[in-house]
Amino acid sequence: MELRETTLKEYESYIMLERSLSENTHVSYMQELHKFDLYLKKIGFSGNFTEVDTDMLREYIRYIASQDIAATSQSHAISAIKSLYKFLLVDDQIDDDPTELIETPKLARHLPTVLTVEEIESIISAIDVSNELGHRNRAIIEVLYGCGLRVSELVGLRLSDLFFSEEFIRVVGKGDKQRLVPIGHKAMQEIDNYMKSFRNHIVPQKGSGDILFLNRNGKKLTRAMIFTIIKQTCKAAGIEKNVSPHTFRHSFATHLIERGADLRVVQEMLGHESITTTEIYTHINRQTLLEEILMHHPRS
Repeated sequence: MELRETTLKEYESYIMLERSLSENTHVSYMQELHKFDLYLKKIGFSGNFTEVDTDMLREYIRYIASQDIAATSQSHAISAIKSLYKFLLVDDQIDDDPTELIETPKLARHLPTVLTVEEIESIISAIDVSNELGHRNRAIIEVLYGCGLRVSELVGLRLSDLFFSEEFIRVVGKGDKQRLVPIGHKAMQEIDNYMKSFRNHIVPQKGSGDILFLNRNGKKLTRAMIFTIIKQTCKAAGIEKNVSPHTFRHSFATHLIERGADLRVVQEMLGHESITTTEIYTHINRQTLLEEILMHHPRS
């Protein structure tokens, strides 16, 4: 086994056991590092990652930039490499971190799509509850919007995570970090309707017994299935915006801040590590204010 392959296996064990990265981040980091390894082979470098210096890293960054790769993808590749060298430093395999002076590309902050309260109402109303999966799909959207969940958090939600008497649900977020999120009466009612009309009448597949949202075969829903449900429902509601599961999370945060919720409280509910991530919703609020002024002020 080559030295670099051994190092990557050691690094993978480190991020799985000690860093507790999400499955998506874990997989994508390993993909990026295998691309870096292939590049080193391509240029004829046979040494271990510990022998790579800052100049070689800069050459690699120039190489991926020349491949017409988006700034977000470049940034992710650099993050994976930085994570690898942080491991090598912690593991005492290197004395100095060659990525310390490597900067990630500056990313433009795009304001996410946000639905109005009326648009969300029309999406929920467009779901046919006479269909056997209607109450399930309504419950999915009520929970996405009412609790501000990520799609991965939604599909992983368990029956044992529901604490309706306390009006909270337990959410397992990025890095397996848990948080308690308030749940409203509408979402609880739709979950109850779904349980009575569908969930209680099917036999869950092995490993899915505690999972809340299931398909007809009793299996846990996939992220792709949630996207499909939302696309079909938005089409039925006549919504022309580009809506994804994350749109309901954005709308949840924006509507809270527009109505005066404290930024720190919203940060806690969303499970953001840094408040700067949550601050984008204040920009949306300012954008709405600007549009109102431009539309209604006599000097505009």
